[in-house]
Amino acid sequence: MPDRDAGSVPGTVGRVMPNTELRVVDPASGRDLGAGQPGELVARGPQVMAGYLGRPEATAAMLDRDGWLRTGDLGLVDGDGNVVIVDRLTELIKVSGYQVAPAELEALLATHPAVADAAVTRRDDPAAGEVPVAVVVPRPGAAAGAEELMAWVAERVEPHKRLRAVRFADAIPRTPSGKLLRRALRDEARRVDRRASSVPTGSG
Repeated sequence: MPDRDAGSVPGTVGRVMPNTELRVVDPASGRDLGAGQPGELVARGPQVMAGYLGRPEATAAMLDRDGWLRTGDLGLVDGDGNVVIVDRLTELIKVSGYQVAPAELEALLATHPAVADAAVTRRDDPAAGEVPVAVVVPRPGAAAGAEELMAWVAERVEPHKRLRAVRFADAIPRTPSGKLLRRALRDEARRVDRRASSVPTGSG
């Protein structure tokens, strides 16, 4: 919840509510992580649900025996106790065993002077499993090619977070409230990949 007097620190969603416990855990091992380290947010408190009615397997996947609720949110708690939501765990791109948050790359792309809007999604890759690819809406009057944008991102991120492709579009699919429609984005990326793979390469 936000501070009633000062509000939330920009980029955060506030602090943990009274009578509520919050942990940040490694999604793979369940190990608790320290301040500033991103992981899955798990919560426990009187407002947490008791479970799904008549669905014990679904309840077990969401709640552990000690009452900790797996939120499915990737986030962190900074040194001052402010909670930051990074992305949804289901949206993470798994590159050679590493996890890449699309929102991190989208936020980076948004700082480029030639980018008006951007979205990042996954693409299947035979070597890495999945790789991040971007859809970019160019800013009017500014120009930057796909290779230039990929190189610009590569200079600022770890190797496994580098974009493997950039496609330009007139708009990014979003809800009326501005939320990114990732499923529509992935469906369009698959259609583009299928069209590219079906283009004849010529005969010998």
